[in-house]
Amino acid sequence: MSSTTFRIGSFVLDNRVFAAPMAGVTDRPFRMLCRKLGAGYAVSEMVTSRKELWGTLKTSRRADHDGEQAPIAVQIAGTDAAMMAEAARYNIERGAQIIDINMGCPAKKVCNKWAGSALMRDEPLALEIAEAVVAAAAPEGVPVTLKMRTGWSDDRRNAVVLARRFEGAGIQMLTVHGRTREQGYKGSAEYRTIAAVKATVSIPVVANGDVDSPEKARQVLAETGADAVMIGRAAQGRPWIFREVAHYLATGDLLAPPLVAEVRRLLLAHLEDHYALYGDFSGVRTARKHIGWYVRSLPGGEDFRARMNAIEDCKAQWQAVADYFGQLGEQMDRMPAIADLQPGAPDDELATDAFA
Repeated sequence: MSSTTFRIGSFVLDNRVFAAPMAGVTDRPFRMLCRKLGAGYAVSEMVTSRKELWGTLKTSRRADHDGEQAPIAVQIAGTDAAMMAEAARYNIERGAQIIDINMGCPAKKVCNKWAGSALMRDEPLALEIAEAVVAAAAPEGVPVTLKMRTGWSDDRRNAVVLARRFEGAGIQMLTVHGRTREQGYKGSAEYRTIAAVKATVSIPVVANGDVDSPEKARQVLAETGADAVMIGRAAQGRPWIFREVAHYLATGDLLAPPLVAEVRRLLLAHLEDHYALYGDFSGVRTARKHIGWYVRSLPGGEDFRARMNAIEDCKAQWQAVADYFGQLGEQMDRMPAIADLQPGAPDDELATDAFA
């Protein structure tokens, strides 16, 4: 594998800097923005394996890939092997070109249903699910990947054992977040376990957790020997981090922060795509978190966020954002550097009702 490209099945990706699946965040407009700004690969929000929820508006939005760049990767979540296999077929019929199995989500709402990272506590079931999904996807030539944590708790770090079994089941790529389920998003990610997984299997391994700058991405790749890095929270309000990391890994040079005028244009276009997917009522409300992430460390950002959260009309919200960034551009030429920003809200604080 070269230093700049990455392969999953028949798909050759542009680089080895990936956008992580985040419930309530990585919808189609956000994924397309991340790809535009340098992510070599982006995975969807998790889609439930509960068939009775497939007809809901939430699931139909998550299964909508209109205009999305290949490869289209869909993450599925559940606790029953047969249902997960059916979910894989359902999403492949709707355009999924890669299926990713969720065994990494630490959210209580998910783990209380024994899905997500809770599956790591039941190794036979975890393996049964992997085998069933691979069998369902194989006839269509669709590769299956899997995202997990280092283990359930400090005394149950079983990622290495599971990695070997998942590889044997036909999983074609593993992503490992460097925390246990017990940690949630507290403390710091550890990379020794990811390195051990990489040393154990021959399939590609992706390192995830606390990758928040170009320098950190290079450090994590060096420490783990991983084939790629996956970025989640650090991309919230800063989607151009993907091109910054990809450029640094390829050249060793740091890109200058983007111009305020470019960010204004990108965010306004993102909002238009967001409103088109969610409609007026939901669009104005679900856009608030994205706007809040963009402005959290900017001059007057908190005051603007408070005012913006009271707006209940898409056109008024769009115009407020346009005006704020227009005024900001008169004060400063470029956005703050990465070191000046605070990380986004932990993924488990994001609303997800796939298992409601």
